[in-house]
Amino acid sequence: MTTAVRSDAALWRLGGVLIMGAVLSILDATIVTVGIDSIAHDLDSPLTTVQWVASAYLLAASAAILLSGWLTDRFGGRAVWLAALAIFTAGTLLCGFAWSAPALIAFRVLHGLGGGLMQPVGQAVFAQAAGPALGRMIGVITLPATVAPVLGPMLGGALVADLGWRWMFFGVVPLGVATFVFARRLLPAPAPDGAREPLDVRGLALLSPGLGALVYGLAEGVAVAWVAGAALLVAYGVHASRSASPVLDLKLFRNRGFAVASVSTFLLGASLYSSMLLLPLYYQQVEHVSALRAGLLLAPQALGSAAVLLASGPLLARFGPCRTMLAGTGLSLLGTIAFTRLGSAPGGVLLTLSLLVRGAGLGAATAPGMTTLYGSLERSRIPRAASAYNVVNRIGGSLGTALLAAILHDRLTATFPPAAFGTTFTWALALSALTLVPALFFPAKGPR
Repeated sequence: MTTAVRSDAALWRLGGVLIMGAVLSILDATIVTVGIDSIAHDLDSPLTTVQWVASAYLLAASAAILLSGWLTDRFGGRAVWLAALAIFTAGTLLCGFAWSAPALIAFRVLHGLGGGLMQPVGQAVFAQAAGPALGRMIGVITLPATVAPVLGPMLGGALVADLGWRWMFFGVVPLGVATFVFARRLLPAPAPDGAREPLDVRGLALLSPGLGALVYGLAEGVAVAWVAGAALLVAYGVHASRSASPVLDLKLFRNRGFAVASVSTFLLGASLYSSMLLLPLYYQQVEHVSALRAGLLLAPQALGSAAVLLASGPLLARFGPCRTMLAGTGLSLLGTIAFTRLGSAPGGVLLTLSLLVRGAGLGAATAPGMTTLYGSLERSRIPRAASAYNVVNRIGGSLGTALLAAILHDRLTATFPPAAFGTTFTWALALSALTLVPALFFPAKGPR
């Protein structure tokens, strides 16, 4: 097991390198959003196909996350995290060389396998190392989850505008290499726990295809696929209830803190990742701005998220997870309303202010989940819990992205583009509103 890091300075250094890995992982989950239009044009593919460039990454990441707890127990957090970073960087390079939409989607699967492991393993390493200091340093591991999805389109826009969509991937490779060099020096190298539980191959064979078939069926409107996916997931539920060590331990949901945090992160994933597909497309297809400008127009959301997350420790200590979560959800809803009125041509200033408010809300809504999750479990259960928590978030992101892409595609064939985007954002608003329900069950008091 990873032992606690005693020095705050050492903890900040550890957090810094783990943040970089998480940022790279989430950046590449969202960096393609401003390049979707260019990719579709260059590779001569429709939006419903190219959206799988985003969804395939999230689904592959979900499959990898399922393995993260078992791998960490078996081989240790440091070894798994470094291997994941190497796979991620190699996948990034291959994506840049893709010659067709199917090839790009295939490379994004490899890409997602590495990226999916980095965030939960990094969170587990940091949470175990921080120990009692986790509450006041919660912003360290929550910052990437909210800020990186917005920084992705900004960076992607700059690269697409100057160098073309392939450099959304080539440009990340040096960052991956540099992070690997620093991580080898800074990550603690304890011996793994030595757990020798067998890998739940049957569970993995049920859960991963089930998730993929469900998302594909919903996105493409193929009833056979989503029904088959749902059946596989039900079969996994039966299997997990009988297995001693399932790949995704459903018994964790008996813990109230874990359950409410997981439901919340599922809904946040659905509303956050899906809206990050919509926003750049709206600015490019309706406002006819460049990819770079589309990315820059999302900057207020990143600034709002970063400002709140950096103050998340004191906020949680003063107001508690429940009130912080409710306030964050309320702000994110307020910041989304203007985008549901795109058919009425709201002003650019209003949209900018709305993004700032939305970002602040998302930042406030992210930290309580992490604090509640890790504060409610024994340290030995953190790797498995981090795995389950992150896969739930990615499932939400995959389903939300597929759902809103399908709605947008349908509305674009029936009405003029601004109204189509407004209607689709109304669905995103509804997804965000559902987050109010689990927020009511968060604990009233925060970490001290």
